Amino acid sequence: MRRAKKALAVTMGDPSGIGPDITLLAWQERYKRDIPCFYLIADPAFIQERIKLLGLPMKIKETTPENARFAFDTHLPVVPLSGSVSASCGVPSSTNAALVLESIATAVQHVQTNRADAVVTNPICKSSLYSAGFKHPGHTEYLASLATDMDGVEPTPVMLLAGPQLMTVPLTVHIPLQEVPATLTEDLIIEKARIVHRDMKARFGLASPRLAICGLNPHAGENGTMGLEDRDVILPAIKKLQEEGIEASGPHPADTIFHPGARNSYDVVLAAYHDQALIPVKTIAFDETVNVTLGLPFVRTSPDHGTAFSLAGTGKASAGSLSAAMRLAVALAEPELV
Repeated sequence: MRRAKKALAVTMGDPSGIGPDITLLAWQERYKRDIPCFYLIADPAFIQERIKLLGLPMKIKETTPENARFAFDTHLPVVPLSGSVSASCGVPSSTNAALVLESIATAVQHVQTNRADAVVTNPICKSSLYSAGFKHPGHTEYLASLATDMDGVEPTPVMLLAGPQLMTVPLTVHIPLQEVPATLTEDLIIEKARIVHRDMKARFGLASPRLAICGLNPHAGENGTMGLEDRDVILPAIKKLQEEGIEASGPHPADTIFHPGARNSYDVVLAAYHDQALIPVKTIAFDETVNVTLGLPFVRTSPDHGTAFSLAGTGKASAGSLSAAMRLAVALAEPELV
């Protein structure tokens, strides 16, 4: 088991989903899966109820972030929320919305005040959070709003899906497909590619990251015969990145860039839209892929799946992706321990 200087702050996620389940399973399998020390930010009484429901032979201990490592070998450390959680497995509800958001905000506060090594988030259900004033497109954007620096500047978050054989970045994320062409501007591509390049060097230790940028249209537009975006927007962005010394290539046809031979030619793929990036990486390694947020002033990782309400409380959920997220969080926050 890796011995980090500080523990990882793990959020509760939607309590009606599998977040609590997979966190409990990750702790139970901590030696088998080489799980680093972590603590869960949740309602202890609720977590105890879920342990009983799942029939797990384990105990929790209320603690502080600093003392979590002293309890971790024998108890799951839990840092309490300000209120009580009441949730039914598989039944999404807005009742706990404020506490779900509090768990995330607390984790960010802990890592920004050097009380935790990194933030690992469990899945949320955005539709259940709207009643608490949640107005963000997704988890990633909410984290960016919490990470606003002392000058009031909000960072630009970039979603990275990191698997053992493939890493991908969707340049546009949670928007309708029909809005992608107008959103995929030259400036957006350049801005996100710069962040990817910087964090691949700073976080992943790549001296000269190789970025492969996907085309938007079939065959990357076939020189304008199947759409103009690849020729008129994506290619000029790539050329400007190359002029800055960034090793960027493309636009590549999306149907030929993900096979094993092609994967040897790059470190990360920047895809035009959400599914273009997520389908290949999840198909190759669903249970081992991790959602990483680049561009933040701290490390944040997450499982690559959602709340899976139908599996909550059944004992059938897998802790594979969460476990991978925890291991990667330590590797990115404290690479000397890996």
